[in-house]
Amino acid sequence: MAIAAHNSPDVVIAMLAVVKLGAVAGMINYNQPGDALSHSFGLLAAANQAGADATILVLHDDATADSLASVNPESAKVSGLSFADLDLAADDLASRDGSANANPTITTTLTAGSPAYYIFTSGTTGWPKASIMSHSRWQAAMAGIGGAGIRLRRDDVMYVALPFYHNNALTISIASALTAGACLAVGQKFSASRFWDDVIANDATAFCYIGELCRYLLAQPPKPTDRAHRVRLVAGNGLRPEIWDEFAERFGITRIVELYAASESNIGFINIFGQSKTAGFCPLSYSVVKADEETGQPVRTASGRVIKVPKGTPGLLLGQINDRARIDGYTDPKATETKIVRDAFKAGDAYFNTGDLVVEQGFRHIAFVDRLGDTFRWKGENVATTEVEAALNAVPGISASVVYGVEIPGADGRAGMAAIVVDDDFDPIALAAAVRERLPHYAVPLYLRVVTELAHTSTFKNVRTELRKQGYLEAGDDQVYTLADEGYVRA
Repeated sequence: MAIAAHNSPDVVIAMLAVVKLGAVAGMINYNQPGDALSHSFGLLAAANQAGADATILVLHDDATADSLASVNPESAKVSGLSFADLDLAADDLASRDGSANANPTITTTLTAGSPAYYIFTSGTTGWPKASIMSHSRWQAAMAGIGGAGIRLRRDDVMYVALPFYHNNALTISIASALTAGACLAVGQKFSASRFWDDVIANDATAFCYIGELCRYLLAQPPKPTDRAHRVRLVAGNGLRPEIWDEFAERFGITRIVELYAASESNIGFINIFGQSKTAGFCPLSYSVVKADEETGQPVRTASGRVIKVPKGTPGLLLGQINDRARIDGYTDPKATETKIVRDAFKAGDAYFNTGDLVVEQGFRHIAFVDRLGDTFRWKGENVATTEVEAALNAVPGISASVVYGVEIPGADGRAGMAAIVVDDDFDPIALAAAVRERLPHYAVPLYLRVVTELAHTSTFKNVRTELRKQGYLEAGDDQVYTLADEGYVRA
């Protein structure tokens, strides 16, 4: 069953109910438009145990109902069921409650390794992929992240304003609250200006963050509510070292539980010991190795082995795959295989390629540095360059494009920028309208750079790396456009 709805207590209850009944909850990113949304439903259809041609039931709210109409029936057959429909049927459902089987027969056939949720991620290349969150992995997250790491108390209130298709909300927030028997306060949507008002209204003592959320809060003018709350800890990922102390001091946060994890990864780090400016500790086997920044793959020696980097040097994080750290991977086994590095240090070993650059800090702690491969992270989401390029190249006036992420002062992650070759049909206003229809808002490039030509390689890897290094300020004589409300305008 797919769930495509904005935050509400009903969404949490529905997720848990679907899993309790032995089904799999496909957590749809409702910000995806058109082709990307159809692709996501296509992945659910392919993984459906009832068969790829079976109709997928989609639980939705009023705000997401229209998007279901854009799903290509060749990708998946979907049928909507709204929360409003359930409300209308409340009396009928209540009358059947006594006869309903809370443990249907299928639950006896499931193992701990069976899928519980599908979380959609861009991974490091291409279209969204459905990463598998098994029952055992979610329970491990409850114990490791919730029980050992965050350690909520029973009288705590965990506030979450991140969407439930995001693993920070699904795993960090819900799992931590369930582990402790604490209260979960659900924010419908994040608002920087109203955030502390909502926290205070819910009497929250903890909340879940991503790095961008912290920056947005710091960008707000100081106000009395900055410290008129009871929050004692925050948990999440992406709080950058340069704002760590400022964030803690301004808002009176005494404990920051930074962590590193990925929906499809087999390892994670969490700041169990309360150290400053670290993604935390990992008890599992991992290595930080020399990386080819163009391919996102490990550099190998003449004998075919990968190369560890010294402590303090950025390198590619690999998680060893073994009985203690299995990978659930994606619903597509071929996509999973592309993430596995085999024969890394010796014949027969296997490691999961996280696609992330990190720094080894010592005592099994790391600090996150950057993404590698054909993605960049913006607004807390992974953006696949190939998906954005496909959207751009489909618009009249664009002959070729290369998309990459550029660093913006005072912002986390990288903003999208596209180097484009244009023809006489190029219309920057129409281009913005077209890509906004094809892409989620966070994937629409903020900058365009009009170039006369691009390197003629199959993947543009070399030119992408060079353009990324140049950023948005070193464009030379090339015309640069920025995204405005009305469309792309000359910078």
